[in-house]
Amino acid sequence: MLGKTAGGLFWMARYLERAENTARLLETGQRMALTRSSGSDDEWVSVLQTAGVLQGYQAKYDEISKDNAIDWLLRDPDNPSSIRSVAKLARDNARLVRTALTYEVWSAVNGGWMSLESALKRRVGERDLPGVIELVRERTTLVRGAILGSMMRCDIYDFLRLGTYIERADNVGRILDVKYFVLLPTAFSVGSSLDNVQWEIILRSVGAGGGYRILHGQKNGPAEIADFLILDERMPRSLSFSTRKLLENLNYLGKDYGTEMPSAKLAADLYGKFSGRDISEIIDQGLHEYIQDVLGELGRLSAQIEVDYRFYE
Repeated sequence: MLGKTAGGLFWMARYLERAENTARLLETGQRMALTRSSGSDDEWVSVLQTAGVLQGYQAKYDEISKDNAIDWLLRDPDNPSSIRSVAKLARDNARLVRTALTYEVWSAVNGGWMSLESALKRRVGERDLPGVIELVRERTTLVRGAILGSMMRCDIYDFLRLGTYIERADNVGRILDVKYFVLLPTAFSVGSSLDNVQWEIILRSVGAGGGYRILHGQKNGPAEIADFLILDERMPRSLSFSTRKLLENLNYLGKDYGTEMPSAKLAADLYGKFSGRDISEIIDQGLHEYIQDVLGELGRLSAQIEVDYRFYE
């Protein structure tokens, strides 16, 4: 496969996953604001920081406001990670690799872009925001279903999955990291009713509320939730699940191409940070430090995949 084709598939999947993750963060921002009695606009700082767009926002706006934060995340052309921006990039990459995609996948990506372009032509009010968020979820889910249901399990599929799980793991890692250093007003809130509400919101932000309830009922302990989002391989958005999938798809590529690339070794090392670990051990060593290490490794893995498979050739 040409490197440009591999890169187009990888980034198409990353951008689609980023659009869905940003939509979930927007929903989370609304829910977080409702848990505070005052200064609700301050909650958007954590949302912008989690999305990795706070610096760009502050370069354009002098202060944080709900309306500007929502517009920045949804449709601002100055934000390359806004939902509108990444949806267009996903569609552009899909068009670049059109011959590698099935008709079903191309139609889902292209149709999703046209629907979002129409919905985001003007600023979205708070009353209309839930509908737009649901539209993003529906459209990204349609693409995912088309990929799962119509794509051959070959190198094309592997590059799509690599993009998805790199982006997904990065998103969950950022949410967990920001949880400890932004969401709680003081260290004394840990274990309080406010802390429990915030952990519930974090579960919702990664679509993990239902699965968590099946396993743990109403117990909202920080250790249990951190374990679920980091180490539980039954949870399709956990860090452990995502890194295992990265390793599997890189190993499939190694078999297809007859050689093991350096990125496969990096993925194996990264997965080793989760396999056989206990959440109490991770918390004792420092969750922030652990997550920062994982995020750094994910960045290096993504860069190595691009080098190994010559994305720009």
